[in-house]
Amino acid sequence: MQERSSKERTPEDINILAARIVEGVTTNPGDKNLAAVVLGRLGGKKGGKARAKKLTPQQRSDIARRAAQARWQKVANSQ
Repeated sequence: MQERSSKERTPEDINILAARIVEGVTTNPGDKNLAAVVLGRLGGKKGGKARAKKLTPQQRSDIARRAAQARWQKVANSQ
């Protein structure tokens, strides 16, 4: 399986790992705007429901059919 490029790898040297842990604990966590985080979460929570309301029954059926085909294709490829 291909690794994600954004995922940080654990360094082999324990000293580098310790330095990263200390840096992560001691840096200022105030980089994110709390209000923006809350608003983004609220939008994400209602996004799927709002999209589902706009879809016609035929569109929902097509989406479900493609999802099922993708799942079955994964099963067929794994065997």
